[in-house]
Amino acid sequence: MANYGPSYGSLAENQAKIAGKRSTDLDREAQEWIEAVIGEKFPNLPYEDALKDGVLLCKLMNKLQPGAIAKICTSGGGFKLRENVSAFQTAARSYGLPDSELFQTVDLFEKRNIPQVTQCIHALGRHAQKKKFTGPSLGPKMSDANQRDFTEEQLRAGQGMVGLLNDGMNKGASQSGQNFGLSRHI
Repeated sequence: MANYGPSYGSLAENQAKIAGKRSTDLDREAQEWIEAVIGEKFPNLPYEDALKDGVLLCKLMNKLQPGAIAKICTSGGGFKLRENVSAFQTAARSYGLPDSELFQTVDLFEKRNIPQVTQCIHALGRHAQKKKFTGPSLGPKMSDANQRDFTEEQLRAGQGMVGLLNDGMNKGASQSGQNFGLSRHI
């Protein structure tokens, strides 16, 4: 991580807000799920440092969608390791994750927004369940569409019913005739 020095004003407020969103319980759940899916333990490093090089994330995507990431760089400088994170993001997007649930490379690599990284892993866990992944699950199951088809007879019967906010419930009350202060004269 680059040394940016102390932050002041709105930058300090934003960093404090991001730090306040972080939940060690969610981080731990995500770590346990990744370990269970890929079948190996995290290195003896903090959560964000273990994920930083993107190798574990690439292995995770290859377990969820075999062959999603063809080449995983295990050595090299920062640029080569950032390619792993970028490859994970591309594979997660093709797996069905929306862009709003993905994180940016700097969020992980420079530890700017670790809660967003954890949110992305949880979203990936939900999508894995939806795609019938048979391994361990993470988080609640995503809901399926519940399309309902009503007959014409049922639709006509519903039109005759009195709704909650129609004349039957509030006795035809309205705000007509009310005046709150004087009108504006220009």
